[in-house]
Amino acid sequence: MIAALLLGAGAATAQDDPTVMTINGQPVSRSEFEYSYNKNNAEGVIDKKTVEEYVDLFINYKLKVAAAIDAKLDTLTSFKKEFAQYRDQQVRPSFVTDADVEAEAHRIYDNTKLAIGPRGLVRPAHIFLYLGQKATPEEQQKAKERIDSVYNALKGGADFAEMAKRVSQDPGSAANGGLLPWIGPNQTLKEFEDQAYALKDGEMSEPFLSPAGYHIILMKGHKQLEPYDTLRASLMRFIEQRNLRERIARARIDTIAARSGGKLTREDVLAQRADSLMALDPDLKNLIREYHDGLLLYEISNRTVWDKAAKDSAGLEAFFKKNKKKYAWSEPRYKGMAYHVKVDSDVKAVRDCVKDLPFGEWAEALRTTFNSDSVLRIRVEKGIFKKGDNALIDREVFKKDTVVAPMKDYPIDAVYGKLLKKGPEDYTDVIGLVTADYQDFLEKEWVAGLRRKYAVEVNKDVLATVNNHK
Repeated sequence: MIAALLLGAGAATAQDDPTVMTINGQPVSRSEFEYSYNKNNAEGVIDKKTVEEYVDLFINYKLKVAAAIDAKLDTLTSFKKEFAQYRDQQVRPSFVTDADVEAEAHRIYDNTKLAIGPRGLVRPAHIFLYLGQKATPEEQQKAKERIDSVYNALKGGADFAEMAKRVSQDPGSAANGGLLPWIGPNQTLKEFEDQAYALKDGEMSEPFLSPAGYHIILMKGHKQLEPYDTLRASLMRFIEQRNLRERIARARIDTIAARSGGKLTREDVLAQRADSLMALDPDLKNLIREYHDGLLLYEISNRTVWDKAAKDSAGLEAFFKKNKKKYAWSEPRYKGMAYHVKVDSDVKAVRDCVKDLPFGEWAEALRTTFNSDSVLRIRVEKGIFKKGDNALIDREVFKKDTVVAPMKDYPIDAVYGKLLKKGPEDYTDVIGLVTADYQDFLEKEWVAGLRRKYAVEVNKDVLATVNNHK
């Protein structure tokens, strides 16, 4: 009977969430496709797609994930660790109930009340003069004379808050007239605590010395700890700010693992909880699967396209030569440098330093030759310049009537390089553009190969019901 009920429930679930497509033999439910489509085409998305337009993008995404699984990237220790960390982040809060948090708040309150004891809390204001423990006798005498002077002024009617603002060397309280937070026993220096608890409301201490320096205390108030219900909101904020929910969750997970008699590790407990929650919560299941697939997608894309393109200098060069017309410039560029030196002889020395070197090695050669110690002999701006990029190059190369602001301490200006009239010499001159285009090329080739390798079937009848079913 139970088996029949379970089978019936499974059939109902399959009917409620039919397969919208099958990729490499793996079914994709309508709910998974809807989750991905709706997330990537929400309000505010600029390039929104129709369901039909999104199908190909989704298939390409799933094909790459299939390739990553075929490459066993999901077995990598690094992948397993990162995925488990994310999954557990979503799951750990489920181990903490409202009753657990309430119990933690009561525990904190009871411990605080016990620590405070019958002495209660006090609210002092103080004036503080710092005195280092290694202060000389002269410094000690000077500080003592100053605190006595302050005390005499207070005894003579000076306002305590105004005096604290002017002379106290505790910046945290001085701006507030010397007022400190409510404090309890064992929360501050013993000398300070003894003096504070000896005072009545409105009473002021004489100057006294602690290991930190001299103090004068004005007692502002005494009280007992408020009832739990009065402080409950503050306790809850404290629990959230200190992330104590995580401590509760960790303890609960450890308890479950310990009670298994060695059959379960903490990782097993978290994995089982994730499976249980995902079976009940489709949104959580889709979120965790999205992260799982996203990690695989990133790794396989990096290996196949992004990192490969960035490191494939031969491929970049060949791609550039094949598509060189695409990178032609509408106006000339100057490939070189504008530089500034202190003495005439360095104008030629700079040119001689780089004239036989590849452009990419100029910067290091100039740095080690002219600016290798604390004395900077030259200042250089190196790159590929168009009109308007650099005033000195505009004047010297493009012959524009431009004012060049003098560079302090480097009065002699010069340029060195070559004018490229039609376009870049090689791919390194436009490496950002070429790399991006080469990556696009590799991506298209890769996807085309995946389309040939893996079977894809789309159920158009189910696709027509996406976001249009009860």
